[in-house]
Amino acid sequence: MRATLAALVLLGPALLGAAHGGSGETVPLSGGLPGERLDVTLVRVVDPARPAPDGADRLVSVQLRLENTGSAVYKDSPASCAHLLDTAGRRFAGLNASAPAGPAFPETVTLDPGGTTAGFVTFRLPKDAGLAAVQFALNGGLAEDVGQWSLSGARPGL
Repeated sequence: MRATLAALVLLGPALLGAAHGGSGETVPLSGGLPGERLDVTLVRVVDPARPAPDGADRLVSVQLRLENTGSAVYKDSPASCAHLLDTAGRRFAGLNASAPAGPAFPETVTLDPGGTTAGFVTFRLPKDAGLAAVQFALNGGLAEDVGQWSLSGARPGL
């Protein structure tokens, strides 16, 4: 009960106004500038993507598809826009790291209106952490419009 309460306290502000969905669902998101709009789809989660180099943690990769549905050019770093939440209420930042799951997004993605791209964002987290959700927000993760996909508390190897 206390862990659930702690998770709500930590995640509550991040979840206000968040769109929820499962893998494969597309969430429309707005950025902070006029014409900034993306449709973001969580394509799949690869857990574990591989053990972390030091063996104490694991890497989890999520594949995202981004479609610029706005009137402005989208230029941002998908890794800094993405976060992974675990069942203990911790939030992990995305990394620009390659993983066996597939090609990572480049450091900066530039998409003209109507353009689409896909890639992986990788996260480093403890071996035993349960996965709760993936979040994505434009403007380096700082936009008020936050997309969220529930991972239903998945445990490593499940």
